[in-house]
Amino acid sequence: MASSSEDAVRTRPATRAKREQILKAAVEIFGNKGSTNGTLADVAEQVGITHAGVLHHFGSKQKLLLEVLAYRDQADVEDLEEKHIPGGPELFLHLVRTAFANEKRPGIVQAYTVLSSESVTDEHPGREYFEERYTTLRREISEAFAELCAQQGVTEPETVAAASAAILAVMDGLQLQWLLHPDVVELGGASEFAIRSIVNAVLEPGPELASYRQV
Repeated sequence: MASSSEDAVRTRPATRAKREQILKAAVEIFGNKGSTNGTLADVAEQVGITHAGVLHHFGSKQKLLLEVLAYRDQADVEDLEEKHIPGGPELFLHLVRTAFANEKRPGIVQAYTVLSSESVTDEHPGREYFEERYTTLRREISEAFAELCAQQGVTEPETVAAASAAILAVMDGLQLQWLLHPDVVELGGASEFAIRSIVNAVLEPGPELASYRQV
C-alpha cells in the first residue's frame, strides 16, 4: 500500500493542473463580467466542479482574484525570452504594450484597480502583493532610466525616483479613468503619451511650471 506522502507526491501535478484550469476560467469570467459580477459559482461551473471545490484550492474569492493578477503578470511575460519584463529602454516600450493589451481585458483591469485600492487597508490579503509589486517596478524603472541616461550621455538626474513612481501612478490612474469613461479615455494612447512625456522630461527637463505664471 502506498504511503500518504507518496499519494501527495502523485496528486501534486493534478492539483497544479486543476488550479491552472480554475485560474484560466477566472480570467475569462472576470474578464467578461468584471470582478464584482463574476462569481465563484461561475468559475466553478465553467471548470465543472463545485463552489466548494474552488474554495478548496483558493480559500476565497478575494484570494482567487489576487492569484488571477499574479497569473496575468506571468502571462504578460510568458512569450518573452527570459520570462521577465525587459530591462533598459525596452522596459518603457513593454509598459506601453501592456497598456494596449489591457484594453482587451477590462474585467482583469477592474479587478486590479479594485484590489490595489483596497490593499491600503489594514491586514488586507493583497497588501504584500502590491507592496512588493510597486517596490520591484519602481526599482526596475529606475534601473531602466539609469541605462537610458548612460546611453544618451546624460548625467542621471535626481528626478529619476519621482519619474519612476509617476509612470506607475499615471498608468494606474489612467486605468481608473478608462474604466469609468471608456468612450472618452483611450488607455493605450494616453499611457503611451504619458510615459513618453515623463521619459523625455527626465532626459531633457523643461522650464519650471512657475515660469508660465502670468505676471
